Amino acid sequence: MTTLSINAERLLGRLCDLGQIGRDGDGRLVRLAGSDSDKAGRDAVVAWIRSAGVEVTVDRIGNIFGIWRTADNADEAPILLGSHIDTVIDAGIYDGCYGVLSGLEVIETLKAAGYAPARPVAVAAFTNEEGVRYAPDMMGSLVYAGGLPVEEALATVGTDGAVLGAELERIGYAGSEEPSLIRPHAYVELHIEQGPVLEREGVPIGAVENLQGISWQRITIKGEANHAGTTPMSMRRDAGHAAARVVTFLRDRARNANTPTVATVGCMSFEPNAINVIPSRATFTVDLRDPDEQRLQTEEAVLAAYLEELAAAEEVTISVERLARFEPVTFDRGIVELVEEASRKRGLASKRMTSGAGHDAQMIARIAPSAMIFVPSLDGISHNPREHTPDADLVAGANILLDVTATLAAR
Repeated sequence: MTTLSINAERLLGRLCDLGQIGRDGDGRLVRLAGSDSDKAGRDAVVAWIRSAGVEVTVDRIGNIFGIWRTADNADEAPILLGSHIDTVIDAGIYDGCYGVLSGLEVIETLKAAGYAPARPVAVAAFTNEEGVRYAPDMMGSLVYAGGLPVEEALATVGTDGAVLGAELERIGYAGSEEPSLIRPHAYVELHIEQGPVLEREGVPIGAVENLQGISWQRITIKGEANHAGTTPMSMRRDAGHAAARVVTFLRDRARNANTPTVATVGCMSFEPNAINVIPSRATFTVDLRDPDEQRLQTEEAVLAAYLEELAAAEEVTISVERLARFEPVTFDRGIVELVEEASRKRGLASKRMTSGAGHDAQMIARIAPSAMIFVPSLDGISHNPREHTPDADLVAGANILLDVTATLAAR
C-alpha cells in the first residue's frame, strides 16, 4: 500500500475549514461539548462523511461514527479510527480534529483506490474528550467502552449549569443507538504529539506504545482568616501558605526523582481572597501522571502522608476529593510494530513513545487492541492558538495511518 497516498489538499483544507468553526467574538476557537459551536463542527464533519458515501450513525452519548461497509464484510468487526472535535477554550486547530479528519481521509482514499477490505473501516468523533464543560474528560469514549453508564453521563451538569443530555437533544446529536452497538476489531488514533520530543529529535513519526496513568485530586485546606498586619507570623493558621508548601513539595519531588513522574497544580483559589487578610481557605487541584501504575500509587501515597504532616505542622485541616483516576495503558504491540513497519517502508524515522496526555485511545484499549500515531508539535505547544504541525508532517502521519489501516483491514 506504500504507493497509495491520501489527498493532502483535501485533508489540509478540511482542517483549516473546521478550525474556523466556533470562533468567538475575540477570534478564539471555542467548541465546548454540546454547545452551538460543537453542533456546527459536528454538522460539517457529518456532511463530509456523507459526501464520501459513508453511513453515519450517532449513539446516545453523541458519538458520531462514519462506517464504510461492503456486502462482503458487513458482518465483520470494523477497524476503527478517530478522535474528537470538541476543543478547549482558545484552542488550536489540530488537537483531536486531525485524527477524525485523517480517519475519514483514509476511508475516502481506500474507497477511491478500489480497495476491498476484509473488514469495515469506521471513523469516530467522540463526545466531550476535553472535559472543559462536562467532567470527566474522554467521556464519550469512556461510555463507549463501558466504563461509565450512559444515563449517568447524560445527567452530567456542566460548568454553566446545562445538562449534557438536554444539550445533545437541543443540538440534534442525541442518537438512538446504544454506545455498545459497534465493537471494533482494532482502534488506531492519529494525533499531534502535544509535546516537544519528536520536533527536538527530528523524528516525524511517533509509535505510541503506552499512555500515562492520571490521578486528579482537589485539595481543600482550611485555616483561619485574620488581619495581615497585626497577626505575628508564628501565630498564623495560613491556608495559603500551606497550599504553597504542597505546590513546592510536588515540584521538588518530581524534579528530583529519576522517573517520568510529573506533577502539576493547575487551579488554585483563596478565601476570602483579600490583599490584607490571611487566607482561611485554599482550594487547588493536583494532577499526577506516570506510565507505571505502581509508581503512580506510590506518589499518591507519598502526597497523602505529606498532607497529614502538613496539617499538623501548620495547624490546618486538609480534605481531599478524587476527581478522576485512570490507570496507565499499554497499547497493542502488534499495532505499534505496524506503525514502525509502515514508517520504514515510507522512508520515515519513527520513535517509540509514551503519551503524556490522555486520549480516547486509552478508553478504547479496554475493549479492543489499540495504539496511537504521533506527529510533531511545533515547540511542543498545544491547547493554544499557536498549536502547529507542518503540513508535510500532517500528511506523513495520515499516510502512515492509511498503511496501518489497510493492513489491519485486510486481515
